Amino acid sequence: MLLRLLAALAFSFEVPGFELVYTAPVETTLEQKDLREAAVVWPEMIDKAQKTLDISQFYVAIQPGQPLDATLSAVRRAGERGVRIRFIAEKKMAKASEEGFAALKAIPSLELRVIDFSKIGGGITHAKYFVIDSTAAYLGSQNFDWRSLKHIHELGLRTGEGAIVRGLQAIFDHDWEAQAKVERGESVAALRTARPAAAIEGRAYLVASPWRWLPEGVGDSETELARLLGSAQEEARVQLLDYAPLTFGKHRFYAPIDNAIRLAATRGVKVKLLVSHWNTDPPHLQHLRSLALIPNVEIRVATLPLSKDGYIPYSRVIHSKYLVVDGKTLWLGTSNWAGGYLDDSRNVEAVVQDEALAKRALDVHAQLWSSSYAEPLDLAKDYPKVKK
Repeated sequence: MLLRLLAALAFSFEVPGFELVYTAPVETTLEQKDLREAAVVWPEMIDKAQKTLDISQFYVAIQPGQPLDATLSAVRRAGERGVRIRFIAEKKMAKASEEGFAALKAIPSLELRVIDFSKIGGGITHAKYFVIDSTAAYLGSQNFDWRSLKHIHELGLRTGEGAIVRGLQAIFDHDWEAQAKVERGESVAALRTARPAAAIEGRAYLVASPWRWLPEGVGDSETELARLLGSAQEEARVQLLDYAPLTFGKHRFYAPIDNAIRLAATRGVKVKLLVSHWNTDPPHLQHLRSLALIPNVEIRVATLPLSKDGYIPYSRVIHSKYLVVDGKTLWLGTSNWAGGYLDDSRNVEAVVQDEALAKRALDVHAQLWSSSYAEPLDLAKDYPKVKK
């Protein structure tokens, strides 16, 4: 692991305002030598914090001697030098985060707020991002979890782009205030958005979900994702943990993104959808098969081998969440494409219209797509139940 981190220090892929940040699962052939890993980038960024550090995460999972240690040490150093640290995490994952929360609470100048997003947006806080001094930020698929930095395929963005940093700061402040109101027993109705915000135009902008709880100036992820798919002329390449036109845990059809993909394919856009093997349980499998029957849609399932250390819960999976449209526009964020994420839960996405950045993400997709870990979705195969 040390050699990988040292090697990562020497390379980075950057365009103005952005660095593409990657996590290659250990013991695979999925390294990307010109992409730095989150285990290197996170502590480097946090060590530059002078006044504020705001972190929003789904949960916190630590294990001594693992890659997240360096980031936790950087957070501690920030607290010791007087940086004001605010940390948001999801209440539904509190039990899984007990050791992590205890470690955070021991850091000076850090205030932890465990947010019950079901009382705000109806879903969960699933976003994974942090903002430093309101001038730099990171967002991506990596959870605050040692496994995400070692055993899972992940992709994120380090950014100093003003529109995205300001949007993330506004979302953090919004959620921080909302939870304070919940804890005081006050209504959060005043924080509700009357209607979806229009997407922000320009080279790079932030969108988020759910639209009912967005601060001013931040566009709606669900609307923008459908628009981007609708704008595709030639190809849309997608990588996700989960894809399903269903709402998890509820008997509810979720049509917006499924419709957008089918419409794109119908007008001739080549759609290449890469999903994890976690996505092959019924009834999601049946919906994947239905989508795969549409002309111009190709679906592959990626399965990573177990670690040499054996079974590790909630690991050895592809977890990146991004879309590349026509090799020119990158959508990258924290949401799976299923009901309950883009309509009810807090997620964040960056949209960057930069051909060099989009093509570099495309290379990540192409590597996994053509690797020995990915195979075409079998329309007749009974996939084994996945042990997560």
